[in-house]
Amino acid sequence: MEVRLAKDGPAIDSPTQTLDSFAADMKDRQADWRRRVTDDPAVFPKVQAEILQQYQQGADLMTAAVLADATSQPHMQEHVQHVRQNTVLPLKAPERRPLKIRLAGGLVIYLMTFYCAPRPRKQNKNDQHQRVGLYPELAALGVRHGSCPALQSLVARTVALCPSIEAARKELRRQGVVLDKKTVRRIAEQLGTEFLAWRRRELLAWRMGLAPAGNELAGKRVAVQIDGGRIRLRENKKRSGKRKKGQRVRFKTPWREPKALILFTFDERGKMEKKCQSLIDGTLQGPDHLAEMVAWHLHRLGAAKAETVVFLSDGATWIWNRLDWIIGRAGLERSKTVGVLDWCHALEHINKALRSLKLKADKRRKEFTQMRTWLKQSRWSKIVSRLRRLAKGRTKKHQVWTEIEYVRKHGEAGHLQYLSFKRRGIPLGSGAIESAIRRVINLRLKSNAIYWLEENAEAVFALRASLLTDRWEEQLSDVQRSMTRDASLTWEWSAPCTSPDGPPPTPPTAMQVSEEKDVKAVAA
Repeated sequence: MEVRLAKDGPAIDSPTQTLDSFAADMKDRQADWRRRVTDDPAVFPKVQAEILQQYQQGADLMTAAVLADATSQPHMQEHVQHVRQNTVLPLKAPERRPLKIRLAGGLVIYLMTFYCAPRPRKQNKNDQHQRVGLYPELAALGVRHGSCPALQSLVARTVALCPSIEAARKELRRQGVVLDKKTVRRIAEQLGTEFLAWRRRELLAWRMGLAPAGNELAGKRVAVQIDGGRIRLRENKKRSGKRKKGQRVRFKTPWREPKALILFTFDERGKMEKKCQSLIDGTLQGPDHLAEMVAWHLHRLGAAKAETVVFLSDGATWIWNRLDWIIGRAGLERSKTVGVLDWCHALEHINKALRSLKLKADKRRKEFTQMRTWLKQSRWSKIVSRLRRLAKGRTKKHQVWTEIEYVRKHGEAGHLQYLSFKRRGIPLGSGAIESAIRRVINLRLKSNAIYWLEENAEAVFALRASLLTDRWEEQLSDVQRSMTRDASLTWEWSAPCTSPDGPPPTPPTAMQVSEEKDVKAVAA
């Protein structure tokens, strides 16, 4: 691989020569910095920023020199051949191509490296796998999409943390990385899509029985909480005829509910463990997709070996109808699983029932206090009986009967045994998932005049969730290994029906056929 600082310039020096040149340059500059600070101490912050920027440029030069030197070694070709032989798609013979790469400090270098195009094959309408070529030398180094791994990680982390792309661009500029807005967006969205593509590949491999169970949750008390948030998507409106030059594209901004989950461990008092490394994930694709994701995460983290697994959520039907499927698919023991209705949601529905009866304020307050005491004692049947007596004479369409049925259904299912739950040290509130939705979704994806394309919302969700749960380095390493074998960015998948009330089975779709081929290719 040839590495140059200019497109038609000379090849870069060796690491030793680059270091000597940088040291000489710094020796010349340090006298000027010392003089300026001595003459005017107020310029010290500016001088400090110049020193940091200079060393950052030096780091980029050293990186380019090391890259050129390492790729010229004979042993490097063994790694390149290993990458070529382990790709999912068959590749053509390599051909030399020019390419430019941006390093962590913003320096752009020009390479002459090998590229392997995918081999052509017969078109198949059921084959949705993206046919992507490979730069084997860069793939071995983890370089993708024209950015080095360090720059890609820095930009994506900054975009995930900042409230907007523009704010991320300004923050990167303060750190000495000067990029335009489109480049910042592209780098972050590409890495986010790689996270999603890795998730899809791992999930499909688990579906085919090719993913072993982990041990992270073995012997621990695990809580699983599920809920939904709200964001706005951008959907372009279809137009009849050709759009005029300069005419704006009209679009709709419907609300969508991203389904989210959080897994964490808790102690004997039902509190989240302080050193717990929680896991947050989610999707916009639907409840069946989220249910399969929950089962996959429980499997790969080893929840089947956990002491207890508690499913704690509000009363949404789309959640509770899928828990039996999740438990069975994740291989959990029924005797070790517990379902808990969030305490605050239970009280909320009791309060709604009393309000719908339009009782006097003093009587309603007295009834609510009594029912709250009964709920603490797990005497949900007394609550149902009392509400039925108070609702006597109301029509069947009255709201109170909906709330009574809500309490009865969860009581009979064993979700309201709060006295027993408290004695066993089982958490009673779903504050963890509410906090996760606020931190991951509301503070980044939901705001005034922010509209997302679905794939971009999914990508930023994945980045921010990984970052806030301190799993960034772990998942980034997994993503890089996965992309070395398969550079395609297909991230959507078809989930099975996970609800007993769902539609009957149908013949496999084109996406399902393609998914099976992908998994078999990875297994081979």
